[in-house]
Amino acid sequence: MPEGSAIRIVAVIGAGHAGRSFAMACAAAGLYVALEDVMPAKLRRAEVEYADLSLRGGFGELQLASTVEEAVREADIVIDFVPDELESKLEIFSMIDRMAPPKSIICTPSESQSITDLASCVYRPDRCVALRGKLIKGENVRVLYAPATSHETLGAVASLLARLGIIAIPEADPDAPSLTKNPAFMR
Repeated sequence: MPEGSAIRIVAVIGAGHAGRSFAMACAAAGLYVALEDVMPAKLRRAEVEYADLSLRGGFGELQLASTVEEAVREADIVIDFVPDELESKLEIFSMIDRMAPPKSIICTPSESQSITDLASCVYRPDRCVALRGKLIKGENVRVLYAPATSHETLGAVASLLARLGIIAIPEADPDAPSLTKNPAFMR
């Protein structure tokens, strides 16, 4: 994503309650959203919710996708809503990294995973962040960044959250290795 560009295309991976809610908030904010889930019933439910949103004046666009590849094809940002388990996060980060364009930011809501560790497993560690907190209008959300995360990435994510009425609080990943020297090794 070129510097100064706004996020316009959001891919949401996982159409469970949290993923659907986030996708609907993005659509209501006027964004183009590609929502993916392996369960067709979850996508049908999202389609019904989006139709209701459209009747109430939502003006974004929601595209349903049956594969991750289809969802991330043109995404400026990809946000996964897979279970907050290391294996699930590593698998989805790997898939997104292979399938999304180089401009795409990879973002994951996670209360327990280190974004530094996850970012070290992809070819774009400068474009990775984790979100901690409730992704609900009016809430504060910590945007955890790895040492390699770019200022452009942090700015783009903060702008997206602000557009959704969510307050972004950037914070260095507490699980990132410290750069201070260990006195035991200095002998």
